Amino acid sequence: MLDNYEKFKKDVFSLTKIDLNSYKEKQMKRRIDTLIGKTNARTYDEYVALLKKDKAVFEAFVNFLTINVSEFYRNPDQWKILDQKVFPELMHKFGKNLKIWSAACSTGDEPYSLVMALSRHIPLNQIHIMATDIDKQVIAKAKVGLYSEKSIANVPDDLKKKYFTKIGASYQISDEIKRRVDFKEHNLLRDTYPTGCDLIVCRNVLIYFTDEAKEEIYKKFNQALKPQGMLFIGSTEQIMNYKELNYDRSSSFFFIKNA
Repeated sequence: MLDNYEKFKKDVFSLTKIDLNSYKEKQMKRRIDTLIGKTNARTYDEYVALLKKDKAVFEAFVNFLTINVSEFYRNPDQWKILDQKVFPELMHKFGKNLKIWSAACSTGDEPYSLVMALSRHIPLNQIHIMATDIDKQVIAKAKVGLYSEKSIANVPDDLKKKYFTKIGASYQISDEIKRRVDFKEHNLLRDTYPTGCDLIVCRNVLIYFTDEAKEEIYKKFNQALKPQGMLFIGSTEQIMNYKELNYDRSSSFFFIKNA
């Protein structure tokens, strides 16, 4: 019988440093209970014991908790705004050596999209993207850089032709794109944020967090940005109180840090 979820949350935090209190409880508990139902564990304590002794179960659990739905150039209209308006504005303010952070980058689709989009404006060897995620398994996948046809469907044809090689049913991204991204593990709820960012991209991730956790993260993003730096969020997200959090709205999913 799955009871004492409060204790389970504490056990999970001590094992993974993932704070389940920051996620929407009903939704997250349902997902976890479904996962536990696929094992021999009958209680949360039994499942925690399994997590401690079985590395494969532990890694599958972390992978399950960190929802990884990603694709290149997700919401192409927003990437068009980034390409035609945001990048030129940022370069005008800060120069071409932009400090860009792709937060909760999942399997690398987003930071690699950023490199390709930026390559229309500056030479590849001048591009450097920081990319972080809580899940080391998806970071490992990102470093391999192998994607499905569906995942790369929105990549502009010229960039697809230039930077992807078909391998069987999959597509391998080129090493010259991979070299422009530095992947690291990072927990948005716990770890120190970088500073002096010109652009932070964090899309379709915070919908899974509580309102309190979202607000805390948006505040930290604001502190991580330079004055007049930009935050790019997902089409599933809104920042209703953006003025209180020291942002101005540039367009629907782009927010500027007030000077």
